[in-house]
Amino acid sequence: MPVHLQASTAPQVIEVRVSGQLRKEDYEQFTPHVDSLIEQQGKIRIYLELQDFAGWDAGALWADIKFSAKHFNDIERLAVVGDKQWESGITVFCKPFTTAEIRYFEPHYQEAARSWIINRDE
Repeated sequence: MPVHLQASTAPQVIEVRVSGQLRKEDYEQFTPHVDSLIEQQGKIRIYLELQDFAGWDAGALWADIKFSAKHFNDIERLAVVGDKQWESGITVFCKPFTTAEIRYFEPHYQEAARSWIINRDE
């Protein structure tokens, strides 16, 4: 499965690990969990770890755009952790679709990414 969700011990934080290529079906699995957390907690923070990420197929790209439009104001912070140069561009691509503060971290800064997502004063 390309998407693995994990609740964080911190409130309002969800950890997502993605590998391979995302498909529309992955969003159909992922979205209800995020919708539920937003309904329960309000604004959320997402720690997104990309491992051997191969991008989106057309259906997943459209699902991602719809997800982003629906949750334009619901995500407070997004930490993207990746190991490929082009993945840092995801943060630039996402900015018009959200009010979230977005930062990219290389894998050796995973703990810094988690700290930034969890701590409100950073």
